[in-house]
Amino acid sequence: MTSSHHHARVSPLAAGLGCRCPRCGQGRLFDGFLTVQDRCERCGLDLKSADSGDGPAVFLIFILGFLVVPAALLFESWVEPPLWVHAVLWGVVILGGAIAMLRPFKATMIALQYRHKASDSGSTRYEP
Repeated sequence: MTSSHHHARVSPLAAGLGCRCPRCGQGRLFDGFLTVQDRCERCGLDLKSADSGDGPAVFLIFILGFLVVPAALLFESWVEPPLWVHAVLWGVVILGGAIAMLRPFKATMIALQYRHKASDSGSTRYEP
């Protein structure tokens, strides 16, 4: 395929971590914090139907829970702080971690959907 619309294959992980277009890897994926742009500003990919659903949030819940619960238990056994310290400390850690990781997780899910041409109905969603 040697057309003017040929794009190099972009790694879903690289596109996701950079919050970039899954097709060209150059254009911004988001217009705001979590709002996906209608179209890639570089290659024109239609992103209106890009929807990661609840996948990124579910993964974050499991990952943060896996990391924070053992840390909270270790902190309790070593320091034995009052309960309010746990509430403040782990609330900030969980909220900060979720905010920091949600955009890259959502972008990675969208990039993986694009790479594998996934959709809710099983039909091709993106045209390469």
